[in-house]
Parts: sequence; C-alpha cells; structure tokens
Amino acid sequence: MQQRDGQVHKTSASGRKAPPPTFLQRAIHSAARVWRPAGSVLAVALALLLTWHVINGKHGLSVWQQKRVEDKHLRKEIDSLEQENARLRERVEKLKTDPHAIEREAREKLHYAKPGEVIYTLPGASSSKQSAAK
Repeated sequence: MQQRDGQVHKTSASGRKAPPPTFLQRAIHSAARVWRPAGSVLAVALALLLTWHVINGKHGLSVWQQKRVEDKHLRKEIDSLEQENARLRERVEKLKTDPHAIEREAREKLHYAKPGEVIYTLPGASSSKQSAAK
C-alpha cells in the first residue's frame, strides 16, 4: 500500500496499482462498517422492549403483583367467612339441642313470654332495633 496525496492506493506484488474499488465493493464495505453499531442499537432496543414487556405486559410483573394483593385479600375474606360459618354452625347445634338457647331465641326474636310475664316494649328500643336492622 502506498499513500500519496492523502489517499491510500493499493499496489500489487508486481508494483502495479490496483484498480479503484467498484461502487458495489464500496457499498458492501460501508454497509459492513455501519452494521455493527446499528446491530448493537437494535439489540439494545430489543432488550429494552423485552424488559418493558416483562414488567408491564399482559402477564407481566405489575399484573402478577396485583394478583398477589388480590389473592391475599381473598384469603382473608375466606378466613373470615369460615370463622362466621363455624360460629353459625355452633349456634345451630345449640338451637337443636340446648333448651335454654331455644327459649332465649324465642323470647328475643318472637317476643314470647312465659305465663304470668308481661313484656314492655320501650319506644326508643324498638326504633333503634329497626334502624339497626336496616
């Protein structure tokens, strides 16, 4: 290779100048030079797109986190409903077997009284029970 006038000229082994590169050769050389940075930019862009999709996509981390919170809430609700069911089952069993529980329920809900008893209903008590029932 010889350099004259700021340009590089290839010479062959016999000392002759090589012909200048054709347009196609220059285009291929330019494309090869540009491809590496463009490929790197493309790879980084794809990695960023994949990261965004993993975090915010249809089945991404943010949706997964929301589902975990919803799962915890539903588990708490299930636990409270199971406790309430157990309490109600116990009450039903008492009403089936315990005469005192049956009597108390009849007196409170149905306003039954024993012979010789008088039931007084106070105006404030009945209105507060009605408003609490609503």
